[in-house]
Amino acid sequence: MSTAIAAEGLSKRYRIGELRAAYGTLRDSLARTAHRLLERHHDHEHEEIWALRDVSFRIDEGEVVGVIGRNGAGKTTLLRLLTRITTPTEGRAEIRGRVGSLLEVGTGMHPELTGRENVFLNGSVLGMKRREIATKLDDIVEFAGVEKFVDTPVKRYSSGMYVRLAFAVAAHFEPEILLVDEVLAVGDAEFQRRCLGRMEDFGESGRTVLFVSHNMQTIAQLCDRAILLDGGEVVRDGPSGEVVAHYLQSGLGSGSRRVWDDIDAAPGDDLVRLRSVEVHQDGDLADAVDVRRPVAIRIGFTVLRPGVPIFPKIKVLDRQGDIAFNAMDTGEQWQVPTQPGDYMATAWIPGNLLNEGLISVDAALCSLDAPKLHPHAGSNSVVSFHVQDPGEGDSARGLFTGQWRGVVRPLLEWTCEEA
Repeated sequence: MSTAIAAEGLSKRYRIGELRAAYGTLRDSLARTAHRLLERHHDHEHEEIWALRDVSFRIDEGEVVGVIGRNGAGKTTLLRLLTRITTPTEGRAEIRGRVGSLLEVGTGMHPELTGRENVFLNGSVLGMKRREIATKLDDIVEFAGVEKFVDTPVKRYSSGMYVRLAFAVAAHFEPEILLVDEVLAVGDAEFQRRCLGRMEDFGESGRTVLFVSHNMQTIAQLCDRAILLDGGEVVRDGPSGEVVAHYLQSGLGSGSRRVWDDIDAAPGDDLVRLRSVEVHQDGDLADAVDVRRPVAIRIGFTVLRPGVPIFPKIKVLDRQGDIAFNAMDTGEQWQVPTQPGDYMATAWIPGNLLNEGLISVDAALCSLDAPKLHPHAGSNSVVSFHVQDPGEGDSARGLFTGQWRGVVRPLLEWTCEEA
């Protein structure tokens, strides 16, 4: 398979406080000359920052790749380099194929022109022939949802209408490579659904998509691969589910496994100590899990001496810290005094229960001091994992492509009969 996008050692450096223009007024020229003369007599160091540093990757034709990272990580700078809006300080990038890009609201739109006129203007800038634009005009306007305002100057459009029309032109341009920044957040839920569907169609038709977004669920659903940027550098590149899980877990400060090798440093008291907590799916340690299949939370602990009955307990929370549920093992084996030794308890969370996104787990070892629970050992947000829906229609979301609200999303059994 041939390469669509290749970056080798791509770097971009900026000087803070420095302004370089290709042309300017006489006053600007005199001011710059005076500034240079003053610098000769004063030791002055410009502060420099690297927006991107030694970024290298290859994207094959037909790949749908997401780029994620915190604000200021270098995502938009990368797209600007790829689209030749700015030039790299070091390194090089190659794009093989016709490119369509949407990097900010109103890209290529003239505020004084009508929506119809901007479609022809923007399409021409993207390389479309007038006949091709005219043929697709109705589809573009319908996709953008601006039929009533197509002959209104776009300066009177809302920001949402602006971006819908701009994306509609880029989407119907049918480029071989589509570069999209986080502009889709401006659109409403219905428009975002259309955009995601369009980009999925691009990927399925063999076109290449590079998509920057802060919506991790969208990245996990839409992209097969993701690139994580941090401080202008590539810190992870791989399957989207794994990269998204790593990114979210790094912000939470936990992963899918926590072990205490030193029993004296492990959480607990003189009765019991928590030794390990792990997340598994299909028998393997899992940072990212399929929403449709069961997830195992394994809790290892050591009982130090005979005493009251000890039982394991978990609390499952979503990214906002809302409690999805509490659960404890109510089996008969935990109703008698627990004997000293090492134990491994497993809590099975059924498939199609949790909602998509980051899930964290509190683990504890408790005894019952009726009517209250008495915790002997525990750790908050000890492990975490990312729940993802492959979007194949056999989950609780069915063919709906939007995001369900709530911390759980069960697949219920439904019956229906004629009244």
